[in-house]
Amino acid sequence: MDDINYLFNQNKLWAEKITQEQPEFFDQLAKQQTPEYLWIGCSDSRVPANQLLGLPPGEIFVHRNIANVVVHTDLNCLSVIQYAVEVLKVKHIFVCGHYGCGGVAASMTEDQHGLIDNWLRHIKDVQRFNKSELDALTEEERFNRLCELNVVEQVKNVSNTTMVQNAWDRQQPLTVHGFIYDIKNGILKNLDVSVSN
Repeated sequence: MDDINYLFNQNKLWAEKITQEQPEFFDQLAKQQTPEYLWIGCSDSRVPANQLLGLPPGEIFVHRNIANVVVHTDLNCLSVIQYAVEVLKVKHIFVCGHYGCGGVAASMTEDQHGLIDNWLRHIKDVQRFNKSELDALTEEERFNRLCELNVVEQVKNVSNTTMVQNAWDRQQPLTVHGFIYDIKNGILKNLDVSVSN
């Protein structure tokens, strides 16, 4: 219980600090949610969207799952995309992976991990689609490149959702981007696979 109390104390200190710096912050935050960005990232605790982008609460809508996978049967992810695109009218969707991703690493082995193996199957497919490129690399290079290729594939998947396709049909300004984060230095890299129609 002490661990939980510590978190509540941390929250109180955080809220007090924000209130001292910006007395109207929480009043304004409570009135509306109007982010321009949707972040689809990995659940990894070392990859916090707001912090690594230097954005305060309210500036980015976030969905996270193991290895930042976007699957057309994942109603959770699709619901987030629909709400972000159709209600919040975000202008940018970021799919962000990261080097050192445990989900990607697990997908590269034949070991069984339980239920998650079904989820990781999607990354194994990315590996299969890019086999000749990956086979030419060292083990570390292959791991890093698969992290990148997974992002590229998920950008394609987001771009092919009906919500995004319909937004483009309506001429709604919306671009899907692919980024990768390096947890060793804190730097975000643009993979230059942006799609806007």
